[in-house]
Amino acid sequence: MTKNMKEKIAIIGLGYVGLPLAVEFSKYFSVIGYDKNNQRINELNNFKDSTGEISRNKLKYYLTSNKLTLVSNDEIDLIQNANTYIVTVPTPIDKENKPDLRPLISASETVGKYINKNDTIIFESTVYPGTTEEICVPIIEKISNLKFNKDFYVGYSPERINPGDKKRTIDKIIKVTSGSTPEIAKKIDALYKKIITAGTYLAPSIRIAEAAKVIENAQRDINIAFVNELSQIFNLLNLDTLEILKAASTKWNFLDFKPGLVGGTALG
Repeated sequence: MTKNMKEKIAIIGLGYVGLPLAVEFSKYFSVIGYDKNNQRINELNNFKDSTGEISRNKLKYYLTSNKLTLVSNDEIDLIQNANTYIVTVPTPIDKENKPDLRPLISASETVGKYINKNDTIIFESTVYPGTTEEICVPIIEKISNLKFNKDFYVGYSPERINPGDKKRTIDKIIKVTSGSTPEIAKKIDALYKKIITAGTYLAPSIRIAEAAKVIENAQRDINIAFVNELSQIFNLLNLDTLEILKAASTKWNFLDFKPGLVGGTALG
């Protein structure tokens, strides 16, 4: 990452996390977004986002501004011009509820093929502590023939996007950041500060940032599951759950969770 922050950023994975991130960064930097799904790239280049995160007009504006380019496999070589790579692929779970790291491993292999000396790779996928440095870094080292923290650097900044939420958009959610060296951590934090109006929080280490994301998700699921159980009881008592929550939330330390879906097909 250069001192004047004139980055060319490559976003790997253009789902509900990667696309909004690419759009925000394109306001300040040259951005190239890559997704292996050709159909996804075709729809986006026709100004349609099936995730509903980015409007047609907004997508059209940034794609025609010459600051944002979206490509699939046939033009993937273009990402080698970047000096900052941000990986936003999903981390699904398998039938045994164990993390399926294949998308993350594939993305690490892709990055390893194209990075150059002094490049930085930032991971946003939800992972367990140690994944970035113990799984992703060795793959990148092996494929790129570059040395970690000498020839390339990494960071971890967990995504916090709430899909479909038009109020708490990506720029309005505080971003946790971290880096593999103190200097890189500060540069990564400064990079995100450029687009996150809510501010950033620089974690002491990558592992702490990874662990923070895990407990964010766990706490959410536990609390929603608890409210779901309460809702079933209240229904039997012919009581309005939302009215009960409204009354309870007048207490200053009450956690106002609503009934809803718990868990899913991914870690986060």
